[in-house]
Amino acid sequence: MTMHEARKGSTRRRVTALVGISVAGIVALASLAATATGGTASKTISVAIVANPQMQDIASLTPSLFTAKTGIKVKYTILDEGKLREVTTRDVGSGGKAFDAVMIGMYETPQFGTAGLLKDLTAQAKGDKAYNYNDLIPAVRSGLSANGKLYASPFYAESSFVMYRKDVLKSKGVTMPARPTWQQVASIARKVNSHSRAGICLRGKPGWGDLGASFTTVLNTFGGTWWSSTPDGKPDKAQVDQPAFKTALDFYAKLVQDAGEKDAANSSFNECLAQYQAGKVAMWYDATVAAGLLEAKDSPVKGKNGYALAPVVKTKASGWLWSWALAIPKSSPDPADAWKYIAWATGPSYIKAAGTKTKGGWAAIPPGTRLSTYEIPQYKRAAAAFASKTLAAMKAAPINNPGTTKRPGLPGVQYVGIPQFQDVGNRCTQLFSSVIARSMKDTTALSQCQQIASRAIK
Repeated sequence: MTMHEARKGSTRRRVTALVGISVAGIVALASLAATATGGTASKTISVAIVANPQMQDIASLTPSLFTAKTGIKVKYTILDEGKLREVTTRDVGSGGKAFDAVMIGMYETPQFGTAGLLKDLTAQAKGDKAYNYNDLIPAVRSGLSANGKLYASPFYAESSFVMYRKDVLKSKGVTMPARPTWQQVASIARKVNSHSRAGICLRGKPGWGDLGASFTTVLNTFGGTWWSSTPDGKPDKAQVDQPAFKTALDFYAKLVQDAGEKDAANSSFNECLAQYQAGKVAMWYDATVAAGLLEAKDSPVKGKNGYALAPVVKTKASGWLWSWALAIPKSSPDPADAWKYIAWATGPSYIKAAGTKTKGGWAAIPPGTRLSTYEIPQYKRAAAAFASKTLAAMKAAPINNPGTTKRPGLPGVQYVGIPQFQDVGNRCTQLFSSVIARSMKDTTALSQCQQIASRAIK
């Protein structure tokens, strides 16, 4: 989830150079492209997206593949995950008109949709033959819907799993199980850890969708939870002060401290991707979408990686289910053109175009959204190492029953589907990140987080 830095080994500019700015150059290119083909490019829509390689790809391809054909210019605002959530929550929630379309995820979509803040896309999606509504993977479509209505269209979707360097593990005489436990993963990480290469990369950067995402999957399978639930699904009592929560946090922090990446308290998807591709870490637990970047034709670690299902302790599965998706705010100044853009950006035609027009090639196309993607011969060949395992991870994701006890709110694995979780998760992960950095005791962080979580539901 997450978040992402441009692929290493590529000559492209780093995504992080774009973070937090509107990419005016893309608009200019779109205008030129439209002019060259005789288009008027009289309209401009504003779209807020997350900073990751796949979105850098679509931003660079928009002028030639979308604007040139429709005459609609696209002004992108590309933000890191935390900032994007802050901006979209504020703008969409207040009825602002800054964006015609915004990128949000499975946590926000059902809540925003049922609150009447998003345009219902169902009729347009079902009525557009080129879009092919029935091609959407059912679990992903369901996660972006509420009360049978589709409120966001998936750009890519993912679960989480373990990625590891096969050659490094083999050199140490260790084998990764296909369905490992966290204890097995931790043991392997400590065995392969060295001064030049960390055993594992785990998120430590504060944020409910950064450290909070990976940690919550660990918390779930260790038998812990953020809140208990009433019979009707409302939050009952904060559970941060319970033994299982402390056990999960201590396990996570100790593993990162013993065998994790450098500067772990500031690392999320982007940083782990860069370190893994640079050969500085041997294993990485994170989003399945990363596999396409590791196996991309311009990746320095292409062909060197193995993949295993998300580690477990007390549950049968622990991988998350997530999608970065495009939605139209109810307050969108131009919803008609926004849908034209979304139908193109998240449709099957763009996926095919990306396979031939991006530096990463077929392995790096947006995965996990459409059944047809997994029938494309070129993709099946390029993604042979991870495609079936990605689908298996998504299918196994325990979306409705992620832990050992009932959860409050809407379905969710790496988040709790209640409005209060965003603030609680952000504040508590600040504390947990300090534990990872050894600047705060676990007992202090847990005590303060328990207070934060308790007050949030009063």
